[in-house]
Amino acid sequence: MAERSTAAVDVADTSGEEPLTAKAGQATDDGAEAEKVSGREQDAPRTGEKGADAADSQPPELHSGHKLARRYRLEECVTRLDGFSSWRAVDEKLRRAVGVHVLPADHPRARPVLSAARSSALLGDPRFVQVLDAVEDNDLVYVVHEWLPDAVELATVLANGPLEPHDAYQLVSQVSQAMAAAHREGLSHLRLTPGSVLRTEAGQYRIRGLAVMAALRGITCEHPQRTDTEAIGALLYAALTQRWPYENDAYGLTGLPKGVGLIAPDQVRAGVHRGLSELAMRALVNDGATASRQEPPCTTPEELAKAVAAMPKIRPPETAFTSPPPYQRTGYQQGSYGQPAARNGQSVRATQPVATPPPPLQSRTGKALKWSVSALLIAALGLGSWQLADTLLKRENDPDNPGSSQTAGGPAKKPDGKPIKIEDGAEYYPDGQPQHPDQARATYDGDPATYWRSKSYREGPDLNPAFKKGVGLVYDLGSTQPISTASIGLHYTGGHTTVTLYAANSLSPSEPLSSMRELGTAKTSGSTAKVTLKSPEKARYVVVWITAMPYSEADDYSGAGYKQGVTEVSFTS
Repeated sequence: MAERSTAAVDVADTSGEEPLTAKAGQATDDGAEAEKVSGREQDAPRTGEKGADAADSQPPELHSGHKLARRYRLEECVTRLDGFSSWRAVDEKLRRAVGVHVLPADHPRARPVLSAARSSALLGDPRFVQVLDAVEDNDLVYVVHEWLPDAVELATVLANGPLEPHDAYQLVSQVSQAMAAAHREGLSHLRLTPGSVLRTEAGQYRIRGLAVMAALRGITCEHPQRTDTEAIGALLYAALTQRWPYENDAYGLTGLPKGVGLIAPDQVRAGVHRGLSELAMRALVNDGATASRQEPPCTTPEELAKAVAAMPKIRPPETAFTSPPPYQRTGYQQGSYGQPAARNGQSVRATQPVATPPPPLQSRTGKALKWSVSALLIAALGLGSWQLADTLLKRENDPDNPGSSQTAGGPAKKPDGKPIKIEDGAEYYPDGQPQHPDQARATYDGDPATYWRSKSYREGPDLNPAFKKGVGLVYDLGSTQPISTASIGLHYTGGHTTVTLYAANSLSPSEPLSSMRELGTAKTSGSTAKVTLKSPEKARYVVVWITAMPYSEADDYSGAGYKQGVTEVSFTS
């Protein structure tokens, strides 16, 4: 089968098509859940009649270092079950990580697996983890798929708590639309669980195992669209409540209390979004649930996707940037003295009557008083002008004022700090997940037009430590130098950016922050973050660590989201 390019893929899964269920060489069985998708027994997918034969079929004798087709080098076995095994591997031809499912050619499910893999590959939808190759080679059949190390299973995400309404909305929207597209092409999943949905750093959801996992497990179903729809409803239910919507515990989630039945998410946990709660019940209605407002049940992914689209959109909890109100001129500037000022471009009626000016002063006494007042006004204006001039003169001669000019005979201007040359630099990523390491040199090349950029993130401006604690760069100053200030040029403005400097021990991209000495922090919404130290600190290696980034729309190089780019970095002693 022709190989599919995935050069544009930035993220990858942390295992094969299944969660890590066994170490290499150990047998495993995930019990009844292996044969059930939604938790309903009367219409759950069933295994084929050859299930017993599959259990008797022994997996191929493979080991780490074994090569398939002289190309795919097996690295680590992540699942060994029911006559097949799943591996993390390396495509030595394209030098990238891949996942591989391997089973004997005489396995009763070998042909269905090949057929499912080839059908899934033909779909070519980027919302699914892509099948790259499906091969029968002598006594083996193997399926090669994308490996996405930067993505996290939904089960892992939910271990930290339920999703915010906006995230849950994105989950059900993206997954239902993807599955609707798959069913239009005659493909179903039948194993749609929190372990088969991955969340990328950019907040996108990817589905792995389309058609292939059901074929590997020998799962069949009379009503595949309804089964997949209920599975999406279960995912949404779990995302809203951090509970599995059935009595049995599953995927690291606690099930519902026995005997109470399927109750709405907003009755399980306080503060659950009402519309999403009802949507979950509409998808799970085939299991006995009833939507609170009696909307019709959703029995296909297409119907569910339309129901999601009909909902009012749920916006992120924090708006990155709010535009200031339009500039308002006063009534005097508008030439409407005595009229109420306009609000948002529209005139409004005055709530208070406009006072009329007093009549002019009369008689000699009035004239004298008028001249006295005029003289006082002139004196006040003169005094104010003199004070203003004196203030400006003092500011002009202030050596600490960066915009002042030195006058003759005045004190010498305070000299600026001495620039420190950056000898080398690299990207800093202690979590093992780099951004764009090849762009680090652009941050000290002397050209503000070139820059290093981060990926786009969904949550912000402050990054969510559960997914990404920060992004950064590390610099080598050549030798230990006294550092007083640092200037970090920023490509994106608005919202806010938070930058912290650390004194590191080396140019290593993975040295933990806990081993470093914090130097200073700056927070800005502008194009430059300036970190001024209370007193000079000596260091040779300095980490620029960014923990908050503004929201910016999509451009030629990255998608919309919370992101930042660094143009030029400089240090002074």
